[in-house]
Amino acid sequence: MNPEVLLSGPAPEAPPRLLANRNFRWLLGGGLLSMLGDQFTLIALPWLVLRLTGDPVTLGLVLAVMGLPRAAFILVGGALVDRHSPQHVLLLTKLLNALWVGLLAVLVLSGALQLGVVYALALAIGLTTAFSYPAGSSILPLSLPAPLLRAANCSFMALRQFSVLIGPLLAGGLIALLAEPGARGLQDARGLGLAFGFDALSFLVSSWTLKQVRLLQRPAPAHAPVGAAIAEALRHCWQDVELRTLCLYFAAIGFFVGGPIQVALPVLAQQQLPGGAAALGLLLAGHGGGVLVGMALSGLRRRFGLGNLGATVLLIDAIAGCVFLPFGHIHAAWQGVLLLAPLGAMAGFVQVAVYTWMQQRVPPAMLGRAMGLFMFLFMGVAPLAAAAAGAGLALWGPQVLFTFSGLALLGLVALGLLFTPLRRLRDAPA
Repeated sequence: MNPEVLLSGPAPEAPPRLLANRNFRWLLGGGLLSMLGDQFTLIALPWLVLRLTGDPVTLGLVLAVMGLPRAAFILVGGALVDRHSPQHVLLLTKLLNALWVGLLAVLVLSGALQLGVVYALALAIGLTTAFSYPAGSSILPLSLPAPLLRAANCSFMALRQFSVLIGPLLAGGLIALLAEPGARGLQDARGLGLAFGFDALSFLVSSWTLKQVRLLQRPAPAHAPVGAAIAEALRHCWQDVELRTLCLYFAAIGFFVGGPIQVALPVLAQQQLPGGAAALGLLLAGHGGGVLVGMALSGLRRRFGLGNLGATVLLIDAIAGCVFLPFGHIHAAWQGVLLLAPLGAMAGFVQVAVYTWMQQRVPPAMLGRAMGLFMFLFMGVAPLAAAAAGAGLALWGPQVLFTFSGLALLGLVALGLLFTPLRRLRDAPA
């Protein structure tokens, strides 16, 4: 089968139903369970560190130990995915993560866990996910016919968003149900141990479902040394003007959106909104629910938008800039939800469309490296955006920061419209 035809051929008028595809069903079932398991560990690990130490600085160090190797090695992970197979690499990472999280579960339940072991296992989990991220984002284009790819991306991204909404509630409920009020350390930590155990089990089950997938194509492996393979991917992405422009544009957008959402939104809720933490929860739930709706719309209405993908992206970002302008001046949670819910819906729509566009744009033999590079950009931008937003808050406060971010978004849209090929970006790249 010709990979170029498979990845970029025209979609038929009536594509086959997604759920009728065997590969999709196996990937979806295992993926949903694994996503929920991830949320259990994301809740249980910080809670475990706080129970062991009561020190937020230690918690920050543990999370940094887990996050830094993920960012540092994700390009290497993408190169190894292309050298071997996304299915094989993803299967190995699932088994390794089952081992790391399973060890956490056993040590917590036995009461034998030490803080040094927590650091070591956090490092191991972060390093393993540096390889699982590019593998997971590369397997869909090799497992499904091109006409199903956008709907499949929509399903997986919507399920991930759903797991972010429901997973913490389930994990928090389990931990709270089995813990005595005021318990410290590993005293009465059954809920934490079972939360880690559920995640370990989810990795094992999803590794079994992954083995049932049969790839439709197997691109020739990249045998070059890791450094040379990464350099090749960087050259390819840089020489592709539309791909380069889109990556840099979204990195810039993420800088001016991510910082205010991560840092300024909690401050605004604390200083201006009745309810404080409860108001923040409503704002984040409104945004998350909007993202979920937008992802669903992206899968159902492929042609919804303004002419083409590039024009639609620019229009949505212009609306986002207009939403940010007054956001710092809200004084009730419902006002923020009214602004954030449609903003989230537009963001969810664009995420699915752009993610699918990139998967179809990149040659199959370079998918792991290209997706690793895309993730590396956003992982690098996130801490910079948070630091810049924190400095902006210290200087101006949330009102001015949100207004400045809105103006910056509108400026980026103007630059993209006037001086880049974004406005001509087609929905189905060649």
